[in-house]
Amino acid sequence: MKPLGSDYSNGVNFAIAGATATPGDTPFSLDVQVDQFIFYRERCNDSITRGESAPVDPKDFHKALFTMDIGQNDITSIMYLPYDQVLAKLPHFVNEIRKAIQILHKNGARKFWVHGTGALGCLPAKLAMPRDNDGGLDEHGCLTKFNNAAKKFNELLSEACDDLRLQLKKSAIIFVDMFAIKYDLVANHTKHGIEKPLMTCCGHGGPPYNYDPKRSCMGVDKDTCKPDDKLISWDGVHFTDAANSLVASMAISGEYSIPRMKLTSLVKPAKSNDS
Repeated sequence: MKPLGSDYSNGVNFAIAGATATPGDTPFSLDVQVDQFIFYRERCNDSITRGESAPVDPKDFHKALFTMDIGQNDITSIMYLPYDQVLAKLPHFVNEIRKAIQILHKNGARKFWVHGTGALGCLPAKLAMPRDNDGGLDEHGCLTKFNNAAKKFNELLSEACDDLRLQLKKSAIIFVDMFAIKYDLVANHTKHGIEKPLMTCCGHGGPPYNYDPKRSCMGVDKDTCKPDDKLISWDGVHFTDAANSLVASMAISGEYSIPRMKLTSLVKPAKSNDS
């Protein structure tokens, strides 16, 4: 409630790196993040009750856009299992996201922007893992098993959003196909000006992936791409600024959302500090 230099004019972030949708797998799993939101909302209500100002007026929570992007860590953590067992666990991950949306709705949320997971099989960190041969790669050099699991997860999550749209009246629940967006950067990389779609910008080892799981990107002897190089992956898992810019513009366009809707139709621009 007392952030350093923030007035919450651009929103509040409850996400944390490495989090999972599944409770207990990480300290700040999705259920914990939802609890933190509820605590934040209650503190705002208490402030108003005491006649004090609050970061967010309680009546404005139903106007806010609740963005959710989680599930990747759950999926990657089980990919050592046989594929049929991987598929069997995906509905549980999706159900945790469904429950979170339902709880948030009970606490005033009405607008949801839900991201599917990306093309996990195209991440250098996964491609650099030892393998017997390249038989598990698709035509663009990505791991088929990882990508198939990601697509199935997204299919289930999209269906869950469809169900919730019927249950939670007077709510906007938008599913964004992040797999299609991120896979397009690889499959059509030349269109986006990307020369090496599967290579890490900050890593070790050089081509084809410039990724070594035993050596951090933070090391002094890292191999770093040039500032004007346009690569997708920064450190083997996270995207570069250039790639994130492309992803963001595609995501907010509405072309990859169900139902088709531009992000700008759900939110109003934050007021300038000068206004």
